[in-house]
Formats: sequence, C-alpha cells, structure tokens
Amino acid sequence: MTDLSAIREHMEVIGADGVHLGTVDKVEGGRIKLTRADSGSHGDHHHYLSAALVASVEGDQVRLSANADNAALLEEEKGGEAIADRNE
Repeated sequence: MTDLSAIREHMEVIGADGVHLGTVDKVEGGRIKLTRADSGSHGDHHHYLSAALVASVEGDQVRLSANADNAALLEEEKGGEAIADRNE
C-alpha cells in the first residue's frame, strides 16, 4: 500500500486512465476525503475513497489503480457505505 503521509491537501486524484476524479481535502481514517466540489450530485457533503485504491503518488497527483469511472462507483459516504449502494 502507498504511504498515505505523502498525500496532501489539494492534490488531484486521477484514475488509472488519467481522468480527473477529484481533489484531496485530507486523509482521514485511512481514507482520502475528497472536496465537496468533487462530490457531484451530493455536493452538500464529502465523499471518501479507500486508501486501497491508491496505486501511487506522483508529484501533485494521486493515481488510483482503477479507472476514474470505476473508482467513482467505489466512493464511500462518511460512515463507510458505498455511494453506489445507496437508495435515493
């Protein structure tokens, strides 16, 4: 697993395909907390990504092991539940 201490606020989060997924707000509880602006239709709160998805930290980018569209399906709510599993 990648050293999470290398991840800093405002770093860009990109998928394995190079597509922008979000921006780091901070690392919290072993997960990456994305800025609210990158939470799409859920812009009133933050989304999280598991640190297990991080493939590398390169310059000002956090590169994930999954393509951005797949990683978006794995985003989590604060309590840990997958966003894709929520019934709205």
